[in-house]
Amino acid sequence: MARISGVDLPKDKRVDVALAYIYGVGRVMGARIIAEAQIDPATRVKNLTEAEVNKISTLISTKEIKVEGDLRREIQANVRRLIDIGAYRGFRHRRNLPCRGQRTKTNARTRRGRRKTVGAARAEKPTTAAPAAAAK
Repeated sequence: MARISGVDLPKDKRVDVALAYIYGVGRVMGARIIAEAQIDPATRVKNLTEAEVNKISTLISTKEIKVEGDLRREIQANVRRLIDIGAYRGFRHRRNLPCRGQRTKTNARTRRGRRKTVGAARAEKPTTAAPAAAAK
């Protein structure tokens, strides 16, 4: 099993698809990396040699592609900055709402979570003084 950038790639997948399992490397970036490493994209991960795995790892590190932890930290820092400066997008992030203009009256379930029904619950009947008056 090949391990690149701290991620175990699935051994039965093609290399071009398996590289997309690394956070920050998509299908297009994976294809570019493979082309530059001169590896056949149809090769399965289990058939990669150690030299080919090292070649892919060095390409990712030398091209200064931000992947995994570094990329996650950078994205988190960007969101934190928006929250700290009081930007509208930061406010939406803080409230866990969509921040790119989507409607929220309906939809937005992915961001807002399951529905919590809020409605007109029946008010308790006020206790009347009628029984007390009948006791007199």
